[in-house]
Amino acid sequence: MQNSVVQWLEATAKRFPDRIAFVDEKKQYTWDELRRTGLSIAEEINAALQGHKLPVAVYMEKSADMLAAYMGIAYSGNFYSPIATDMPYARVEKILQTLQPAAIITTKDLEGSTADLKALYPSQGKVLYFEEMTSQAVSDDKAKEYADRILDTDLLYVLFTSGSTGTPKGVAITHRSVIDYIDWVTSEFSITENDSFGNQAPFYFDNSILDIYSAVKTGAALYIIPASLFSQPVKLLQFLVDNRITTIFWVPSALIMVSGLKAFRNVDVSRYLKRVLFCGEVMPNKQLNIWRTWLPDAVYANLYGPTEITDACTFYKVDREFSDDEPLPIGRPMRNTEILVLDENNRLVTEPEQIGELCVRGTSLAAGYYNDPERTAAAFVQNPLQTAYQEKIYRTGDLVKYNERHEIIYLSRKDFQIKHLGHRIELGEIETAVSSLEEISMCCCLYDDKNSKIVLFLEQEFRRSEINSKIRDLVPDYMLPGKVICVDKLPLNANGKIDRVRLRQEYLA
Repeated sequence: MQNSVVQWLEATAKRFPDRIAFVDEKKQYTWDELRRTGLSIAEEINAALQGHKLPVAVYMEKSADMLAAYMGIAYSGNFYSPIATDMPYARVEKILQTLQPAAIITTKDLEGSTADLKALYPSQGKVLYFEEMTSQAVSDDKAKEYADRILDTDLLYVLFTSGSTGTPKGVAITHRSVIDYIDWVTSEFSITENDSFGNQAPFYFDNSILDIYSAVKTGAALYIIPASLFSQPVKLLQFLVDNRITTIFWVPSALIMVSGLKAFRNVDVSRYLKRVLFCGEVMPNKQLNIWRTWLPDAVYANLYGPTEITDACTFYKVDREFSDDEPLPIGRPMRNTEILVLDENNRLVTEPEQIGELCVRGTSLAAGYYNDPERTAAAFVQNPLQTAYQEKIYRTGDLVKYNERHEIIYLSRKDFQIKHLGHRIELGEIETAVSSLEEISMCCCLYDDKNSKIVLFLEQEFRRSEINSKIRDLVPDYMLPGKVICVDKLPLNANGKIDRVRLRQEYLA
C-alpha cells in the first residue's frame, strides 16, 4: 500500500538514478541527487523541530532547489506551504498569521527579505537556509523509516488561494489526494519515464502539482521554463523543441499568447510535443483551433477544478471539431470522483441546459482550509442527497450545465452570475461570444453594480456599437455590453489568469 509521495521518489531514484529529474536555468538534479538532497533536508528539519505534521513555509525563488525543499519537507513528515518572493507584504502577513509555520526554508540571497518576513510575524519558528541543509548523508534504513511513518491522511502541502474575495485561504491537501490524482493523470495520459514536462505554473499554484508529481512517480523530466519566455512566444516554442518537451499543462492565457502572436509560423514543435493540457480558466475555441491546426496530432485536454479538489476533478479530451463561438466542455468526472450538479433547492440536475452548482465528492477533496473552521464548514458540507452517514462534498461555487452529449459545460462563477434587466446572466457566456471574434485575443466581462452595466474589457480598440453588432447573433440583446473599456494589456495575476479584482478596483470602484 502506498502511503506517501516520497515512496514514488524512493522507487524512481532506484530505477533511474542518473536520469534528469528537475531542471532550471542554473541547476539540474538527477533522481538520485534529488532523493539524497531531500533526505538531507529532512534530517536538518527533524533536528530543528520538535514533532511532525507541522507547517514549514518555503520562501524561495522558483527553482529546482525549491522542489528539493518540498521533497525534504515531505520526507520529514511535515508539510510545505510556499510563499512567493514577490507577494505583497500585507498578503504575506495574513498567510503567516493563519499558517504559523514551525520553520521557514529560504536561501542566503534572500536573507534580507527573510528578516522582513520574520518581522511580519515575530512569533513564527526557525529560519533554515537551504544551502546549509544539503550535506548530510542518510542511510537507506533511515529513509525507509521516514517513508513508513507517514500516513496517507497526513498533509503534503497547504496552498493559499485568494478565491473570489481576495482573502487568502489555506487549502490543505493530503498525500492520499495527490496519490489518487497523479495515479489518474499518469494512467489517463500514458505518462512514462520517456516524457518531459515544460512547467509554466508557479509552484504556489495548484496546476504545478500535475507537473511535479507526475514526474516524481514516473521518472519523467521536469523543465522549469523561464518566466520571461512567456512574453516571447518564438523563444518559448524553441525552448520546447530544444528540451524535447512532450507535455505541457498551462493556463489558457499562456496558450493564447502563443497562438495570438502566430509563433507557430517560426517554430515547428510537432516533432516532440504530444500533449497539450490546460486548466485554470476558460479556453476560447478560436485560440484552441489555431493550436489544433498547427499541431494536429497532439492530445488536447481541458481539465477543470479548483485548488480545493487537488487541482482538477473533471476533464475533456478534445475529440471533435468546434466552431470558434462554441464553449469547450469541461467534460466528465475523473476516476474515483463524483460530480453532483445541484440546483438552488439541492436537487440533482440531470437534464441538458438546466443550470446548477458543480459539487464534488471523492478522495480529491481537501482536508479543509487550514486554521479556518468557519470557511471549511461553509464550503465542505454534508452531501444533501445522502444523510445516513457523514459524507462531505465540496461546493465549488461554479455554475454549469449538461449539453446534449451529457458533457459538463462551465458557465460562470456563482458570483459572476448577475441579474440584469430582469434576466439571470452568466458573464462567461458573453466572454465566450466575444472571444470567438477573429479580431479579439483576450477579453474579460465584469458587472458594474453601481451603474447596472455589463462592462467588457478588451486589448483591442473597439467601440461598443461595433462589438455589439458582431455578437448580436450570438447572445440576446439583454446580454450585450453596456460599456467597453479598451486597455493596452489585460492584467494577469501571479497564476497567469486575468486579474479581475484589479480591473474592478481600477475601473469600477
